Amino acid sequence: MKRVIFIAVALLCLGASASAQQRTAPEMPEFTFTTVKANPITSVKNQASSGTCWSFSAISFLESEAIRLGNIKDEAKYPDFSEFFVVGTSYKERAEKFIRLDGKLNFSVGSGCGDALDVVKNHGIVPNECVTGVNYGTPLPQQSELDAVLLNYVTAVSKSRKPSTAWKRGFAAVVDEYFGKAPETFVVDGKTYTAASYRDAMKINPDDYIELTSFTHHPFYTWFALEVADNWRGTPSYNVPIDEMIAVLDNALENGYTACWGADVSHDGFNRQGLGILIDPTATAAAAVGSDQEHWVGREEGKPAPVTKIVEAVPTQESRQEEFDNKTMTDDHGMHIFGIAKDQDGKKYYMVKNSWGETGKYKGIWYVTEAFMRAQTLDITIHKSALTKDLKKKLDIR
Repeated sequence: MKRVIFIAVALLCLGASASAQQRTAPEMPEFTFTTVKANPITSVKNQASSGTCWSFSAISFLESEAIRLGNIKDEAKYPDFSEFFVVGTSYKERAEKFIRLDGKLNFSVGSGCGDALDVVKNHGIVPNECVTGVNYGTPLPQQSELDAVLLNYVTAVSKSRKPSTAWKRGFAAVVDEYFGKAPETFVVDGKTYTAASYRDAMKINPDDYIELTSFTHHPFYTWFALEVADNWRGTPSYNVPIDEMIAVLDNALENGYTACWGADVSHDGFNRQGLGILIDPTATAAAAVGSDQEHWVGREEGKPAPVTKIVEAVPTQESRQEEFDNKTMTDDHGMHIFGIAKDQDGKKYYMVKNSWGETGKYKGIWYVTEAFMRAQTLDITIHKSALTKDLKKKLDIR
């Protein structure tokens, strides 16, 4: 994510965001949300102290895809895939590339949905009970020790003129000890599977998914590898205007699809209350209500004026590019977009599943405005069938 070393766990992918703790969240009015369209999701999980939001969001997305593709109606039969099977496999492949490139690769906890899809394509998927990811004495992920061990391990190997034949086995053994080693076969509902056959039984074909982004430093309707440190695999994204990306997202949600979301959530409007709002601080402050005395002499120290109306900034294609170029927008966090809601005034919000546990007013669900989505989105991953016919033609996708 924003860090380039493994030990510095990506701040905003942590269950308790360090930067969020340092920010003073703006006062928010009360909201009442009504669901317009909510597609099926599995239960909210907790990545806790691990920078693995990318896997949690991707796995949640694939669970919803399995539900959709399998037409699963009974929630008791919803799948529960292992996030840490994906994480551990990714770490092993990333370590190998790190050594091949003599250490000139971002070796961190962060990654993206494309990485998870590559793992699923090449290695399959397993139930969570096969690889829980917490094989070290804590109920929730606590990865600082492992992160430090793995970074030091590959750094030492990368300095060797001729790496030994043992280093891969040693690295894999460490990962497997911390996360748990996946069995060769396992049983689900009385049937025996391998990771690959289970993926196929869930009807998941990773080649059916595409990533969309929206920036002007590459031509629209072409693809490129998004230039962020976590995109270590060089996953390609199709570049489309932001208006078309939003149209595709809306069309997908309305027609039963969900999306994996890579975003920057460092904006003050993304808060612990379960809201993602692109606050315009100057305009919002001007709309704050206060007494005549407060207007002339100010409020009591430490008590901001109550906010009855949030005024949002108006993002544009140009403002997105400017923020990406000056590094104020980067890939902070991965989440899962699954629905649309409206507030008491009829304003549209996206329903987003986070991976910080059942926290906040909405128990782990965030409500995100379209303005925030337009401004803060790095990329979305969707099933190619969710694309509009017009965009499929422009991108030459069949």
